[in-house]
Amino acid sequence: FCSGAYFMLSRTLGPEIGGPIGVVFCFANALACALHTVGFSEVVRDLMRFNVVMIDSVNDVRIVGVITVTILLLIALAGMAWESSTQMFFFLVLLISFANYLVGTVIPPNTEKQSIGIFGYRGDIFVENLTPSWRGPKGSFFQVFAIFFPAATGILSGVNICGDLKDPNNAIPKGTLAAIFWTTLSDLVISFHFLPGVCVVRDASGNKSDILTGNSTDGCVGLACNLGWNFTDCIHSQACPYGLANSLNLLGQLSGYPYLITAGVFAATLSSALGFLVSAPKIFQRLCKDEIYPFIIFFAKGYGKNNEPIRAYILCYLIAVIFILVAELNTIAALNSNFFLCSYGLINFSCFHASITNAPGWRPSFHYYSKWTALFGAVISMVLMFLFTWWAALITFCIIVFLFGYVNYYNKPKINWGSSVQAGTYNMALSYSVSLMGVEDHVKNFRPQCLVLSGPPNQRPALVDFVGSFTKHVSLMICGDIILDRTTRPHDATDSLVKWMNKRKVRSFYTPLSAETLRAGAKNLLQASGLGKLKPNTLVLGFKGNWRESAPESIEDYINTI
Repeated sequence: FCSGAYFMLSRTLGPEIGGPIGVVFCFANALACALHTVGFSEVVRDLMRFNVVMIDSVNDVRIVGVITVTILLLIALAGMAWESSTQMFFFLVLLISFANYLVGTVIPPNTEKQSIGIFGYRGDIFVENLTPSWRGPKGSFFQVFAIFFPAATGILSGVNICGDLKDPNNAIPKGTLAAIFWTTLSDLVISFHFLPGVCVVRDASGNKSDILTGNSTDGCVGLACNLGWNFTDCIHSQACPYGLANSLNLLGQLSGYPYLITAGVFAATLSSALGFLVSAPKIFQRLCKDEIYPFIIFFAKGYGKNNEPIRAYILCYLIAVIFILVAELNTIAALNSNFFLCSYGLINFSCFHASITNAPGWRPSFHYYSKWTALFGAVISMVLMFLFTWWAALITFCIIVFLFGYVNYYNKPKINWGSSVQAGTYNMALSYSVSLMGVEDHVKNFRPQCLVLSGPPNQRPALVDFVGSFTKHVSLMICGDIILDRTTRPHDATDSLVKWMNKRKVRSFYTPLSAETLRAGAKNLLQASGLGKLKPNTLVLGFKGNWRESAPESIEDYINTI
């Protein structure tokens, strides 16, 4: 059973850190579903504006969004086959829309297109549009970046549904890298043609009467003057409705057939929304099955042969609906960026932590992997969180700290995933033990390091508590159990006795040893117990109270031990 990023984090950093990040990552996926659904709804609202308005602009987005996410939920509940077929259809529509855009850029512009600022590929337009010219409301680069960032949050979509793949070990690396390559290539192509503005001037009126009839350009302002058009009036009044700096529909205007661009926007938003709606419940189901948080186990139940998380689907659907009702794309995008950056930062940190602790189970096969690039990714993700939306970053960290404290102090799970935290603890213990070997003993640093001949600790609780009262948190205590007859001791006695000491909050090691006599066992324990400087210097022996019932050999053995 695979559950993507949550599985990687929890099994690498342990349940204490993996659990909180799993909750945040599930919420980020549900929020991303709402984000892309709102984006789709706004486009639908703008198309409807020319013919019909249901209520008003905000409530129209809410109505369309709730209807859309409900349809996506039904597709997800229908099964993986339906979801895969739907995603393939959206992919084909995207390819056609992209090809339509590329074809449109090479079609020679007619008078109508020139009136809205489209003049085809020209070097002078490219040079002019290289310099920045911000026309929007007061803001910063990082505020805009936070809104744009969710476009790159689909990188883990394949990992999140790895449980549904036939060969995830082979499919995920190839599929993810191929997806990154093609999306990066397409973004670069669109950026080269569209964003720098190789084809479109910054300002245009859309009025065909603004064409220059003569060769005179006196009083004409803007690059369009050299191209036979005079957009001076709308430039001075800052009322140009068209051009690279003004028109939001420029991608469609520049393409061969504008409605195919709209279809591409629909396909992109719905494909992403469906992908996040499918991945979030599967991650959450795995989190619930791990029983890190007992109050969410209800959502762990699966249905059907594919163990579909229907309950988790409903929960994620409700979260998406709540944020769709916000109906504010920029607000949702900023929050979504924050939660995803937190997840990405922890993923990078888990790779770095596993590397520096030399965890035996961490063997990355990627040839160009470096722990320093992983650390850089973790740091830059955390920095961007605060640069994007500082208050959302603080809220995110408070949530993680609260969930971490709940797991670590209130409800510590009884699970062992061989995390890198355990590997780091082992490395530190080994390193400090070796470093103590070169330190000479001094009277000011003397500590009673006790070997307590307690036998089974639960049979002499008073003796164990007495020694624990003065070794607690400051010194070494070893409960030595000399076993004279192995056949009388059950095979799982060690585990049960360690649990007894932990429950009693006794800070001690338990060391069983088989020996023929008490004296021989005590001698061997004194010689072999401990590690380096952490070895017993004091032997604690309980007072023998059953003299009259003991055999002479037992009494002699006890006296010889003293």
